[in-house]
Amino acid sequence: MSYSATTPALGRVILYVKDIGKAGAFYQTHFGLRVASEERGWLDLASPSGGCRIALHQASKGQKSGSAVKLVFAVRDVEAFKKRAAGLGLKFGPVHVIPGSHEYANAKDPAGNSISISTRPV
Repeated sequence: MSYSATTPALGRVILYVKDIGKAGAFYQTHFGLRVASEERGWLDLASPSGGCRIALHQASKGQKSGSAVKLVFAVRDVEAFKKRAAGLGLKFGPVHVIPGSHEYANAKDPAGNSISISTRPV
């Protein structure tokens, strides 16, 4: 990843979760992310195809899981991805079609964070 002082690159999104192992397994199983680094209270996940990393950080006892952030995963075919995900236990909601633009469907991760699959170009 390249970046400079004037044009920083988005390197990772941090999600605070109660169960790092469960959340990590979710993103590895359903989105093919791989462990890039791991230490106590922290799991850094990367996609083999590149892009922004997702870091899972141990939430404190009083910290609420789930956030106002939505993670959007780019896919070529929303229905095909939904079908594969359902076979692995992940249920997405209905496919929303934006005529002439893109399709998307929404779900939640084990920590309550919003996720989406979308054909919107990146």
